[in-house]
Amino acid sequence: MSHDTQWYATPGAQPRLLLVDDHQLNIRVMYEIFRHEFDVFIALNGEQALEKCAELHPDLILLDVVMPRLDGFEVCRRLKADPELAAIPVIFITSHFDEADEVRGFELGAVDFIHKPVNPIITKARVKTQLQLKQQADLLRAISQIDGLTGIANRRRFDQQLELEWRSCCRANEPLSLLMLDIDYFKQYNDEFGHLAGDECLRRVAMAMQQAIGRPYDLLARFGGEEFAVLLPRTNSHGAQFLAQNILLKIQHLALPHPYSPGGIVTLSAGLATVVPQEHTQARQLLQRADEMLYKAKQQGRNRLLVDESLI
Repeated sequence: MSHDTQWYATPGAQPRLLLVDDHQLNIRVMYEIFRHEFDVFIALNGEQALEKCAELHPDLILLDVVMPRLDGFEVCRRLKADPELAAIPVIFITSHFDEADEVRGFELGAVDFIHKPVNPIITKARVKTQLQLKQQADLLRAISQIDGLTGIANRRRFDQQLELEWRSCCRANEPLSLLMLDIDYFKQYNDEFGHLAGDECLRRVAMAMQQAIGRPYDLLARFGGEEFAVLLPRTNSHGAQFLAQNILLKIQHLALPHPYSPGGIVTLSAGLATVVPQEHTQARQLLQRADEMLYKAKQQGRNRLLVDESLI
């Protein structure tokens, strides 16, 4: 199972800069300006630029306006139409000063224009300004997608990622698994120990589940109350069941006392569903089936995993 880019920036990593120009001399000039402070990637036409963006998710794109077949404006339009790439800032590079072109570029979502021949000091300053703005926006976005109590992803983050992974797995014809989990008899736990202890229980359970998830692109989220969700892209039912059983065992090994649980400790119930997304299906079907499996697991005595593969 391959790893993917984390949804937050890696601390200490150099920013990724994509240079797009069909003239290699221009590329060499720009490369020399940025190579010491950035991880620089190169595309020589619009098609390559779109492929590199999907592969690398650069932090910023310097994009030539005039290119054969697919010009800079069309590349920018397609980037901004893709939810996974729309947040990447685009700075247009142009040898012509045309007010109408600049208006068009800003309307398409560009953040700045730089005119050739480029001035290294001005160009570097403008790039750094846009990167700082992007980093601030990324930080605010990350904070808004974190559950304040447990520190894991919140429901908003989960909903967004479910739609993104659904489309990605649909394009690649790969399986997507969803695990729904619920702390057993949590109301009774709160009644016995109080809500502060209940909050601490949620934090410890969330931390243990996060430790059980090995891949950076698997998403653990607090779905609501004492319910959690684990989104497992490119994971078949067998692999998802293995992870789910590990999570349930890890919570049991915490041995958090719970006098109203049959085993005397905090346990989880879980429901799992797996699907290979298709154009005619929707992500809510996967969510519905995993939730139904969770409900049945609780009906059948809790502290167990039930699996549904009817959507495959």
